[in-house]
Amino acid sequence: MSFLDCTCISSHSQVQSISIEEQYEDISHQCSSSDVSPCSVLTDEDDITDLSTDPAHYQLLSQLGQGFNNLSQVSLARHTPSGRLVAVKNTNLDECTEDELLQLMNEVLLSRLFRHPNLLTSRLVFSSCCQLWVLSPLMSYGSADSLLRSYFPDGMSESLIAYLLYGVLRALEYLHHMGYVHRGVKASHVLLSAEGRVSLSGLQSVYSLMKDGKRMRAVFDMPQHSPSLLPWLSPELLRQDLHGYGVKSDIYSLGIVACELVSGRVPFQDMPPTLMLLQKLRGSHCCLLDVPPYPLGDMGALKVSRSGVDSGIGESVATGSLTRTATAERPQSPAPKNHSATLHSLVQLCLQQQPERRPSATALLTHPFFRQVKKHTRDSFLSLMYPAVPVSCPPDTPPSETPTQTCNTPSPTNPEPEDGMWDFS
Repeated sequence: MSFLDCTCISSHSQVQSISIEEQYEDISHQCSSSDVSPCSVLTDEDDITDLSTDPAHYQLLSQLGQGFNNLSQVSLARHTPSGRLVAVKNTNLDECTEDELLQLMNEVLLSRLFRHPNLLTSRLVFSSCCQLWVLSPLMSYGSADSLLRSYFPDGMSESLIAYLLYGVLRALEYLHHMGYVHRGVKASHVLLSAEGRVSLSGLQSVYSLMKDGKRMRAVFDMPQHSPSLLPWLSPELLRQDLHGYGVKSDIYSLGIVACELVSGRVPFQDMPPTLMLLQKLRGSHCCLLDVPPYPLGDMGALKVSRSGVDSGIGESVATGSLTRTATAERPQSPAPKNHSATLHSLVQLCLQQQPERRPSATALLTHPFFRQVKKHTRDSFLSLMYPAVPVSCPPDTPPSETPTQTCNTPSPTNPEPEDGMWDFS
């Protein structure tokens, strides 16, 4: 616990040398300024580095979910001096093993180094007694996984999928350029703010490709808690052979997320782990039609849509589009149809069995499927979130007691029921 024997790990403390941080800042500026998109716009609310590091200044309003093997509790909190809403992750360090403490340290250090609008980093970290407080900007719409479970059980519209995946790709482009592979790309790690910024979380699974000052073409490490990640992991990562895996493993995971957002279900998820592994190693394709996403086997390749227009899927999207007036300034969200040819193309490219045949994150950003992201405004995409609404401060919230120096996890004023929790694992 030596790395936490301090009162504050914030943007004002030195974790790495200034020259390294400035180098990361420069690379981030290059990646961010190369293509300005509505899913990457930062607001003043995203900068929390000027907030205080005193637990007494934060009122925990409601519990959002749990993470880190249920050792961490994520809560909606208000910074009482400024009134700003933030997300607070509290972790009881006494309950963590040595390996879990090392994971926490790695996530904190990476959050110090990474600078990108589409990466959710923890810019303010401090400890109080045996509690680790990790503050991050509030992503009010939650994760894509929680949106699917609560509002879009049959999948999202293609325009909304393009908007979310474009933000994820920009984060992956930055990570890969920095020499890191994410290894945890899934819908529960794709977050959306009330202002429309898409962020990729899950930095605890990030792995460096650098060794002895040189970038390696492949690595062989298996992610921690990989059983929960099995549906999203690439065949080459699961194979664990002498060839190893690289950044193209994240591209495969992105293809699985695309199928997840389209149908509302995770490919391979209902399979026993052994059968799932065999199907992936055999190169089974995922289905992207109006049926559950099981491997096609000998049923043939993906069917190309007869219509190239953007299509929604599921009653929730179709009903929402019919109750609102379509205009030229907003993406289309018509009734369910076969998916567009560009979406089929994107998924097929991402799910290539051989990693060298998959395009890079930079190349995928120019894919025709993402042209719609640049044609429309942020507000037009957020209108497709209906009926979902961003989380806000609970009405008539009673003032919470000042947190005391205790090793017990602080309790929010209005805890939510467990079935409404967000997944932060």
